[in-house]
Amino acid sequence: MKRLFVLLAVVLFTGKVFAYTDVSAEEFKKLMKEKNVIVLDVRTPEEYEKDGHIKGANLIPVQLFRYIYLAGFRDKKVLVYCRSGNRSVTASQMLEQMGIKNVYNLKGGILEWKSKNLPVEYGWK
Repeated sequence: MKRLFVLLAVVLFTGKVFAYTDVSAEEFKKLMKEKNVIVLDVRTPEEYEKDGHIKGANLIPVQLFRYIYLAGFRDKKVLVYCRSGNRSVTASQMLEQMGIKNVYNLKGGILEWKSKNLPVEYGWK
């Protein structure tokens, strides 16, 4: 009920509804196997290197989103994750504001991914 109230408040005050989709780690992994998919890690370079990252992920910290234009992502599914799922929500909203419509947020972030014993890489590869 509280979530519905917050959503209604956002729509009423901003006129915007975000259509990104929250997905589980298992759903995220399935989506990664599809064609025309980009995986974005929106954490810091230090987190990417030391805390591990999903293989094939592109590092673009959310702090840089306001300075870059990602129009080439429009025809792709964009899978977004961070540490716990908070920064990736912000990134997902920003991607949609850029006109990217197929955005999927890893609910719970890489912490959820790791809790399911899904593979991660460390360092820069």
